[in-house]
Amino acid sequence: MMNNTVEVRGLVVVRGRHRVLDGLDLDVAPGVTGLLGPSGCGKSTLLRSVVGVQRVAGGAVRVLGQDAGAAALRRRVGYVTQAASVYDDLTVAENLRFFARVLGVTRHDVERAVESVDLGEHRDQVVGRLSGGQRSRASLAVAMLGEPDLLVLDEPTVGLDPVLRRDLWAVFHRIADGGATVLVSSHVMDEAERCDRLLLMRDGAVLTDDTPDGVKRRTGAGDVETAFLRLVEDLA
Repeated sequence: MMNNTVEVRGLVVVRGRHRVLDGLDLDVAPGVTGLLGPSGCGKSTLLRSVVGVQRVAGGAVRVLGQDAGAAALRRRVGYVTQAASVYDDLTVAENLRFFARVLGVTRHDVERAVESVDLGEHRDQVVGRLSGGQRSRASLAVAMLGEPDLLVLDEPTVGLDPVLRRDLWAVFHRIADGGATVLVSSHVMDEAERCDRLLLMRDGAVLTDDTPDGVKRRTGAGDVETAFLRLVEDLA
């Protein structure tokens, strides 16, 4: 059986008096796993926990056999937040060279990252003048410096038009086909069909962990959004 890239056991995250995540258990295997659910359901908190930047109240998160956030994972985990993690006043190439120095990776890594997200023709353009989809790809290129084994992407397609979203998902799958694990969150249910596996979340809990076809088959639904609504109704 293929080893899991991420293993979460009994994860508890508390904000104020509210338990954002309450004893969460889940696994993420290689491929493209979609973390889907409405805004505010705990997706970003879970992703921050996986990356190791979230303060947790209990449980354990293991990534590639290490505790989440371990120094040994620095170059093995790439993370893209909802806000573009690049400098608008630098070109694409300048951004990548800057972050490459921070990570201690080579110029070859910079060129590979630029090409992997199809930004070769825009490498010398200032990021602030790029389209939304191109800026998202620039952030993704930064996260890919050093060829990470796990890419964690928090709502990377929010605000993009359908064509740009399709293009980015093609990039995600190309990365996964190269051997990486891609964990991507979204609140847009039609993106569920683009995933190899789905984690559907609501109110800090995982309602189901299955393939898109498996979720639809189990609920008798024709699409994942209807399946999600039926799962919610079953809990009511």
